Amino acid sequence: MILLNEDTKCLVQGITGKQGSFHTEQMLKYNTNIVAGLTPGKGGQDFLGVPIFNSMEEAVENVDVNASIIFVPARFAKDAAFEAIRHLDLVVIISEHIPVHDSMKIMEYAKQMDTTVIGPNTPGIISPGIGKLGIMPTHIFREGNVGVISRSGTLTYEIASELTNAGIGQSTAVGIGGDPVTGNNYVDILKRFEKDDQTDAVVLIGEIGGNAEERAGKFIEEEMSKPVVSYIAGRTAPPGKRMGHAGAIIQGESGTVASKTKALNEAGVEVAKKPSEIVDLLKKVM
Repeated sequence: MILLNEDTKCLVQGITGKQGSFHTEQMLKYNTNIVAGLTPGKGGQDFLGVPIFNSMEEAVENVDVNASIIFVPARFAKDAAFEAIRHLDLVVIISEHIPVHDSMKIMEYAKQMDTTVIGPNTPGIISPGIGKLGIMPTHIFREGNVGVISRSGTLTYEIASELTNAGIGQSTAVGIGGDPVTGNNYVDILKRFEKDDQTDAVVLIGEIGGNAEERAGKFIEEEMSKPVVSYIAGRTAPPGKRMGHAGAIIQGESGTVASKTKALNEAGVEVAKKPSEIVDLLKKVM
């Protein structure tokens, strides 16, 4: 598994909000190591046995913590992210609708501090058998040796379910986020899977817009020894039309299913025409 392992000790920012409390309970049920929560003004309380602190400084002074998951509203997300990046190694930003200029500042600061950021606008990370830092339904995942990377939460769930139903488990599934500006990208996660002893193959789930999948193709061709198969969503999207995610918009000839498929095919990656074909493609390469 990558990113999330037995040594991950997580804090939940926004633990007392509607989303934060609901998903903290789900993460705890999945045995995720949640050691603290953070809500200004609620310090000294606890949620399901998890101590709550008023500030990140207070939390890190009192608890051994190295990761954060952020459930705060978009307007507070930049400040929350900066607090986490300053003190921790891994920050997962679930929040949606964060202004692009805020996201750019978050990623620049993360780079300076050498902190790993996943998201924003992500379902998070799940390592079956270890835990999850995210909002994904756990019953569709099972332990195994296939890594999954995706920009889309819904497609992650659909394809993970197909894999699990076919008896193919996952090492880790990572949602990199659907916004135009995100933290770790496909290449960053592919590098981790390439080094991971528990991952034998990778499913890359892409979508129209941008050139992230094309760049991933180049990396796979030059650096990856493990087999990769892919699915690209947005096959029927008209040019200039945004499809669901802020990052999913086609400009001219770049960012199309055709250009992404071509780049991946040239790297030796077979691209499924529909999600249900992924299982057969994997069986061919594993």
